Amino acid sequence: MKIAFVYSSKEGMAAWWRRLHRDENLSEEQEPPPDWLAECDSEETIEAIKNALAERWDVIPIESDDEAFERLKECRADLVFNIAEGIIGPNREAYIPTICEMLNLPYTGSDPLTLSLCLDKSRAKEVLSFYRIPNPKFWILNGATDGYQEVEFPAIVKPLYEGSSKGIHNNSVVKNFAELQSKVEEIIHWYQQPALVEKFLSGREFTVGVLGNLPDLEILPIIEIDYSYLPAGANPIYSYEAKWIWDTPENPLPLFRCPAEISPRLKARIEDVVVRAWRALRIRDWCRLDLRLDESGRPNVLEVNPLPGILPRPEDNSCLPKAARAAGYTYAGLIQRVVEIACRRYGLKA
Repeated sequence: MKIAFVYSSKEGMAAWWRRLHRDENLSEEQEPPPDWLAECDSEETIEAIKNALAERWDVIPIESDDEAFERLKECRADLVFNIAEGIIGPNREAYIPTICEMLNLPYTGSDPLTLSLCLDKSRAKEVLSFYRIPNPKFWILNGATDGYQEVEFPAIVKPLYEGSSKGIHNNSVVKNFAELQSKVEEIIHWYQQPALVEKFLSGREFTVGVLGNLPDLEILPIIEIDYSYLPAGANPIYSYEAKWIWDTPENPLPLFRCPAEISPRLKARIEDVVVRAWRALRIRDWCRLDLRLDESGRPNVLEVNPLPGILPRPEDNSCLPKAARAAGYTYAGLIQRVVEIACRRYGLKA
């Protein structure tokens, strides 16, 4: 079987961004924010995934830039293994799946609609709320003064459609209107999008990896994030600093407990919310969902990641591979398992 492996490398996406803006003579203030490439993958990750696929199949690597359409059209792959993030707008994660559907190419993961819904956090929350799946109360602020008075403190402020903790910093938890306004203005300036403001939940936080398709879902061992190991005074959130600065491969923080030390009752409640969210958002093949307990101990969905990060080294503290290892998968086994799941959905032989 021939697999086209489509990815967004840090170098490739930076080059694409420069090509898009080469005639604009941008000032420093118009440059992308420092964490702009956080979602894109390093050469190490790309090589690890390529090697995992190459153990069993022929692999065609393709950068997800403005030449991806033609390369996918010409390669005649049997399946596309997609981890491409894209760089522009709330639908950027849907680019490659949309191309695959135009070309009638089978691909791994969720469809364009689900990817766009989950990246635009408010749309995902609207769907979850319709199905009565718990998630934090929220507001959308776009810089106008309307809406600020409705926010309940403490609150957390995020970009509306970003991932990999982009725009979520240690000061994203706000406790008054002055902090709220400052943070919202920062989001709008740097990310050119509205701010999502959520009621801050102070309970325990978990992340849950899932493989498969309904009704056959494999829920991987639940991971708890232990914020007691963050620097003194840090807010208990998985911020950009916590993910990329304080926790490094050279000096990893023991932030993650896998499997989480939780009661059978809480485990069942978390898994119930995960399955309900999976069904409501029509997720396919694989996903990682982040949840946090509210004041009554009820699991709330924070984020749904149908295009999850998969850094290869254990010291990188990448959550889906960590949960998969706890379930008995090797890194290569996880990648190959996703291919098998997608092939079964399409009726292909892996």
